[in-house]
Amino acid sequence: MEERILEILKSDNKAYEVNDLFNKLGLKSVDDFKELVKTLNKMEDNLQVYRSNKDKFMLFTNSNLKIGKLEATTKNYAFVDIEGDEDIFIPPSCINNAIDGDIVVVEITSKKGLRLEGRIVKIKERNLKQLVGEIYYDKGNICVKLDNDKLKINVVIDKKNAKGALEGHKVVVKTTTKLQGNTYMGEVLKIIGHKNDPGVDILSITNKLEIEDTFSPEVMQELDYIPDEVKEEEKVGRRDLRNQMIFTIDGDDTKDIDDAISYKKLKNGNHELGVHIADVSYYVKEGSKLYETAMNRGTSVYLADRVIPMLPHKLSNGICSLNPNVDRLAISCVMEIDNDGNVVDYDIFESVINSKKQMTYKNVNKILEEGIVPDGYEEYESTIKDMKVLADILRKNKENRGYIDFDIDEAKIIVNEKGEAIDIVLRERGAGQKLIEDFMIAANETVASHIYHMDLPFIYRVHGEPNEEKINQFMDFVGTLGYTLKGKIKNLSPVALQKLLEQLKDVKEYQILSSLLLRSQKKAIYDTVNIGHFGLGSTCYTHFTSPIRRFPDTTVHRLLRKYLFNHQLDSSSIKAEENKLPQIADHSSKKERDSVECEREVNKMKMAEYMENHIGESYDGMVSGVVSYGMFIELSNLIEGLVRVEDIEGDYYTFDEATMSLVGKSNKRGFRLGDNVKVLVKDANKEARTIDFVLDTEKNRNIYMKRK
Repeated sequence: MEERILEILKSDNKAYEVNDLFNKLGLKSVDDFKELVKTLNKMEDNLQVYRSNKDKFMLFTNSNLKIGKLEATTKNYAFVDIEGDEDIFIPPSCINNAIDGDIVVVEITSKKGLRLEGRIVKIKERNLKQLVGEIYYDKGNICVKLDNDKLKINVVIDKKNAKGALEGHKVVVKTTTKLQGNTYMGEVLKIIGHKNDPGVDILSITNKLEIEDTFSPEVMQELDYIPDEVKEEEKVGRRDLRNQMIFTIDGDDTKDIDDAISYKKLKNGNHELGVHIADVSYYVKEGSKLYETAMNRGTSVYLADRVIPMLPHKLSNGICSLNPNVDRLAISCVMEIDNDGNVVDYDIFESVINSKKQMTYKNVNKILEEGIVPDGYEEYESTIKDMKVLADILRKNKENRGYIDFDIDEAKIIVNEKGEAIDIVLRERGAGQKLIEDFMIAANETVASHIYHMDLPFIYRVHGEPNEEKINQFMDFVGTLGYTLKGKIKNLSPVALQKLLEQLKDVKEYQILSSLLLRSQKKAIYDTVNIGHFGLGSTCYTHFTSPIRRFPDTTVHRLLRKYLFNHQLDSSSIKAEENKLPQIADHSSKKERDSVECEREVNKMKMAEYMENHIGESYDGMVSGVVSYGMFIELSNLIEGLVRVEDIEGDYYTFDEATMSLVGKSNKRGFRLGDNVKVLVKDANKEARTIDFVLDTEKNRNIYMKRK
């Protein structure tokens, strides 16, 4: 009966009362009516249909409801993160007992300025299985102070379930029984270490997000059957590229090298670009524990003082890594590209390569930006310069179709041997980094287009069109800052958005406005349905170039082997992929979000740790955000802190949401997004991941002197 109801609701695309559905289905008896009501109730619980206030049923996807993850704040309001769409603001009165991390059903109730507002109508899923906190004693009871202070629950541990954890230990716990109110009995699953031990701070975050940092004995046992070097019989049937000038360009400390490049100027004036990617799927085979673990992890996680790899080091740093002067198995995408940046011919094949040199971005940038040739790079200088010419051609081609380079800075945390933050700097993004980016995008598009035109099941990297109304609201907001942007965007396209961003290139608030515009976009995700990649201006895109670090890339390699090299195109093989690829895509998107969240939390913690040693010091900053309780100030190294409204002297300030500013009641002056200010560090708290600033005035300098 479910399928018939769904067919009716889909075909007619309208809402039905129960009696209407009863007649539409051709039902006759009272028992049929009872069965219909029972089925509709079940479908409502499963979020297949939605019952309106007038007791009419419609498809859930046609309702004003969304499903997402609740992200609580310490200010009692919350946001619901909707995958592939904008976040929804939830006022305190509309949270409806949901807590941080709940999967909820949210009803969109209004639009206010640049944001959607809603209310929680149902808690779909609550996961309190794995929480992280610190053991403390309270009146003889063993208690856990949860790291997530947005999770308003208390956890008490019976001694027999404490695994010997002592006061000050950071632990992983699960709740077992709800006692009363927000108090739960719990059980210690794992002792991470003492809170003051080096590295425990980051491990607490990775454990909270269920990011595995060790490999099972079964996985390690499988490694015994993987060789340390490529065997001669494994090279048979592969195209031998070992004599070609192939090399890698990566960061100074990169150990998991999964992409190499080659270049040749052709006699017809075109360019031959080779992108050679580690053949991870040759070693990580379906059905193995290695494959299962890689799929579960989804991605490697890069943090301040460590990398948590998707694959064990024997693979990621060893036999799969395209290290110099050793034979490696690869999948190559060799493209012929004309002088307009179009791929006019290509070949995708299994290969064996031998990288001639492990280059660094720093040294390549010296050649391309400073004209300095580092030792050992002499024989590669002309090739690198020719590659830059091709990279510029490819970038110009992308820009012509609407490629959007938001050019947003990223912070890099410098740590000492104890893992303590000792400096925060901007991550370099020079000519070498952009060259590799351009080449990888070309290969990703070529591979995606090839399989797309074969009409086979595949995983794409997709990025949907932004909401037109939200973009126009952004333009209106920019107008409140005194900047005039040409026209409204009606037929939203990558080129139109690109031109909008270009108009802001020279304004002092560019970095902040660029971030705001980026946040107004939908999130890029993995999907089996190709809708294109809006941000790249690409009609067809995938991730093929990082199989050591990302499971979707490993999957793309597996599919290339299945379809192109082994020619497994029978109906049962195709059906099998149609069944499993949607789950892989969804899971990969989730693990990517977890990785991003982990990196963001670690960076916030390490920035606060760094600023704990700089209390009382003065910095130049810019207002990066304004809220009712204060304004956020971003320093040149991207550290962000809060100036609380009660700490601003000289007037009583109120929040004007329309202009994103704090306005003085008496002087009518105030602070708005983009204002340059000088601040002192008032306080910093590593555990709470907070940094507090005050404005740098003579009075504040006398109060917040530097602590020795």
